[in-house]
Amino acid sequence: MGGDDGLATLEPDDLPDGLVVADEQGRVVVFNRAAERITGRSAHFAIGVALERALPLEDLDGRRWWQLTDPYGGLAVRSGQPERNLLLPGGREVLVCARYVRERPGGPVRRVVVSLRGTEARRRTERSHAELIATVAHELRSPLTSVKGFTATLLAKWERFNDGQKRVMLETVDADADRVTRLIAELLDISRIDAGRLEIRRQRLDLAAAVRRHVQGKVAAGIPEERFDIRVAAPPAEQWGDPDKIDQVLANLLENAVRHGEGTVTIEVGAAKDVVEAAGSPPRTIEGTAVTVSDQGAGIAEEAMPRVFTRFWRGSKRGGTGLGLYIVKGIVEAHGGVIRISRAEGGGARFRFVLPAGVPDFML
Repeated sequence: MGGDDGLATLEPDDLPDGLVVADEQGRVVVFNRAAERITGRSAHFAIGVALERALPLEDLDGRRWWQLTDPYGGLAVRSGQPERNLLLPGGREVLVCARYVRERPGGPVRRVVVSLRGTEARRRTERSHAELIATVAHELRSPLTSVKGFTATLLAKWERFNDGQKRVMLETVDADADRVTRLIAELLDISRIDAGRLEIRRQRLDLAAAVRRHVQGKVAAGIPEERFDIRVAAPPAEQWGDPDKIDQVLANLLENAVRHGEGTVTIEVGAAKDVVEAAGSPPRTIEGTAVTVSDQGAGIAEEAMPRVFTRFWRGSKRGGTGLGLYIVKGIVEAHGGVIRISRAEGGGARFRFVLPAGVPDFML
């Protein structure tokens, strides 16, 4: 095989997962460094040893796994074992899957290839999901309690209240129902972002007009107009995106700036060219429109900036689920864009996102 791409020289010790290979006699011939790290066992003592002794696995009921699966003497049609949680001596938990290599279908097993992974990443994911459920359940409890309390009171004692009292109670119910709807929408967005299935319905976008509309909404809600400074440079001719999703981004960034920041909130819209560097991928250049939202508050501590776009991060104790900026990042990246945080010139927080310009592929 030709080519000098480095794959021909890949060694078992280069693999990030544990690799254990046993020959046709069931003796270990490969036990890489990751397997040593995950199992806490030395390759020096594993090589040449029977597989069930080098890797004495048990299932969660305490049964010896190799005796249960019997790779060499079991059914000849078996090709391996799917990944599952197993235990090493001492109770160390590992994720294990096995593949049985045969020279011909139904023939004897010539190699058993075992892949090992630690359970830390899975446990982190499970903890994150549990935290998400607990957070959303906690946030839902308050408005649902309010809705239930007011509706039960109105149903039981309708005649005792005048029209003004009824109106106040129904307005509270309406506001709390809106809050529940927002929480459910956040939960759905997060599940789609995590699964890589956030649907983007691209249309022509006027980001400057969207910014002005959001600011007008804040002013109509009672925020002084002089608190906002909109600066628009000439944007690219063709900007596409999902209007509803971009509205979510703008609403979240402006709400954060108004609620958690101080002084003037400056919103800048203009052409931009950014280089994006992501781990495991070559740098790429984004040319499009940038929107920058900055305030003059205390800002965000330097050490906290890497956590801003993670789940449950809260810049202050003033309410919220801590999910908004995680969703914002997911929406921007689903558009092929990038979002960053830095310190504004006045010392406050500065959020800047860039969306790629140009006509989307499906229109060409």
